[in-house]
Amino acid sequence: MTSATPGGEAQYELRSKRVWVAGHRGMVGAALVRRLATEGCEIVTVDRSAVDLRRQEPTERWIAGTRPQAVFVAAARVGGILANASQPADFLYDNLAMETNIIHGAFKAGVEKLLFLGSSCIYPKHAPQPIPESALLTSVLEPTNEWYAVAKIAGLKLCQAYRRQHGADFISAMPTNLFGPGDNWDLETSHVVAALIRKAHEAKEKGAGELVIWGSGKPRREFLHVDDCADALVEIMKRYSAEEHINVGSGEDLEIGDLAQLIADVVGFKGRIANDPEKPDGTPRKLMSGDKLKAMGWKPRLGLRDGLANAYAAFLAEHTGATP
Repeated sequence: MTSATPGGEAQYELRSKRVWVAGHRGMVGAALVRRLATEGCEIVTVDRSAVDLRRQEPTERWIAGTRPQAVFVAAARVGGILANASQPADFLYDNLAMETNIIHGAFKAGVEKLLFLGSSCIYPKHAPQPIPESALLTSVLEPTNEWYAVAKIAGLKLCQAYRRQHGADFISAMPTNLFGPGDNWDLETSHVVAALIRKAHEAKEKGAGELVIWGSGKPRREFLHVDDCADALVEIMKRYSAEEHINVGSGEDLEIGDLAQLIADVVGFKGRIANDPEKPDGTPRKLMSGDKLKAMGWKPRLGLRDGLANAYAAFLAEHTGATP
């Protein structure tokens, strides 16, 4: 196991290591590949067409044959409130299967270090704000995404169990709400930033007078650009080694209504923001404590407006083939 101080500080060298980014085609995985390109390591990936990570035998066979020394577990089925509510079995089964196969396969293959990515939705619906890591499992989850949350909690606990029983240097990080290049722009399954960027763009293109957002617009959320998240995750891989997971966020939050107005400004939509009170709000507030990450000296490089401008440019390039 990586040597560490009682406070979790560790030193793990990525240079010249074979590093597997599981889920490299996803938003976080792709950002990790971009970030790791500066670390002097050998990045290995595998397409889902070659290995279905939900299947144990082919997953373990690939890991054993490739023999990565470090693993970032970014592979997951993800989606927003609507996707979680309409596909509970898929969210629970797919995520449980992928994380179990990867973590156990990594242990069997003698992987030196593994970082499992969870989500801020693991915390109780009415957790104290900002949310400390210790709030995990202290109360009930937000029902609109409990299937995904339960799967992510299981992955986190699996890493703790392998660490405790076998001494494996397996750790977990919980990113906040992410956005940026490679996001899911499908309105049926996307998260809030991607959905609002697309809605604002289409409203602008149509000359619409209003942009309708779900719920009251009062819930507060924290957001982090995916490239900042990737940078934090690499630092955590190199410098953190402890059983308790670590939060990854910006340390600031805002109301969804204010987020919608900011996105409208970035996109150039001039109409008004309207609310649909028939749609759910979700958790009232979700701001995570970033004390552990701050103690490591890390902070995000992109402010929210600049990050949203970058995400809008990515949307135009990826979804419409245009430029801002």
